[in-house]
Amino acid sequence: MNPPSDFRGLVNIFIDLINVALPVIASLAFMTFLWGLTKFIINVSGDAKAVEEGKSLMLWGVIALFILLSFWAIIAFFYRDIGFARSFGIPFLPQ
Repeated sequence: MNPPSDFRGLVNIFIDLINVALPVIASLAFMTFLWGLTKFIINVSGDAKAVEEGKSLMLWGVIALFILLSFWAIIAFFYRDIGFARSFGIPFLPQ
């Protein structure tokens, strides 16, 4: 990887790193949600502590997914509207 020659190059390096990390973190958040859902369903008629733990895991999984999707939208805004135009993997409608 070549060092950036201007600010745009530096931003593109950070965005490339985020593009690699974002799907991994999103999949971990989704697996956390599913693990909480599993704990909730299995223990719904049994242990109240496990049910609350399952609810908590589901809540944190949903919060993490919301934050990640918001972050993804901000990155897409930088790509599309501020001039860092490159292929991002999100289909946009033609204008």
